[in-house]
Amino acid sequence: MEGRDRDRDTRGRARNARPRDGLGRPLPYGSPGVERQPEGVPRTPAETLAEAQRLLDAGMPFHAHEVLEDAWKSAPQPERALWRALAQLAVGLTHAARGNAAGAAALLARAADGLEPYAGGAPYGIAVTELVRWAREDGSGGSVALRG
Repeated sequence: MEGRDRDRDTRGRARNARPRDGLGRPLPYGSPGVERQPEGVPRTPAETLAEAQRLLDAGMPFHAHEVLEDAWKSAPQPERALWRALAQLAVGLTHAARGNAAGAAALLARAADGLEPYAGGAPYGIAVTELVRWAREDGSGGSVALRG
């Protein structure tokens, strides 16, 4: 909409106030949409994983991505790659749910690559080895468990 002032956050960054559907696709202004996840919510890793899993189980991988992205952006540097890979996994699921098989495969492969360095352990109880296998073999559909 030309001439319309863009929404800005408290730091002056542009925000998109358009309503979105359950898979994060923009809807026309004035349409009822699904409430987005609030950004910048401080959560513990356990709270992040529980909320992301709840959203994944509800068929809302785009929203789970937003929760995981918050963790990625606020995590200490040594953990950022782990949280980024989990966020990519959720984006891969979003692409799959939207019918974008090529995008899903690319993001799930990227997520698996990012998770692989953590496969020797289970930080925060994350089922890393299972997630890598799932993302590489059958991540295009079905449910996923972040924790073992």
